[in-house]
Amino acid sequence: MTEHPSMDDLRRERISSPGFDAGEYAAGRAEAILAIELAESSRERRLELGLTQTQLAERAGLRQPEVSRLESGGGTPTIGMLERVAYALEVRFVARFEKVDAA
Repeated sequence: MTEHPSMDDLRRERISSPGFDAGEYAAGRAEAILAIELAESSRERRLELGLTQTQLAERAGLRQPEVSRLESGGGTPTIGMLERVAYALEVRFVARFEKVDAA
């Protein structure tokens, strides 16, 4: 089986890429954290199923670069795309609002 880069490696690569703005990252920190969590969970599930990005893309009716972008935490996927990916990963996509505990 091919060795896959870790999410830490992917994060380091993203942060060191040209055009990365640390201030912009800090401003969108919550969104970035959600994107990374989504990326990690989709990538882990794909690997559990033994699928390549291309195979997942075919199952979901997407192109491989779209799966790659999702798994790297890039871009903003639509709810429809997330539902198709979830179906292809044999899981349910669940979105909900939760109350924030007052500190």
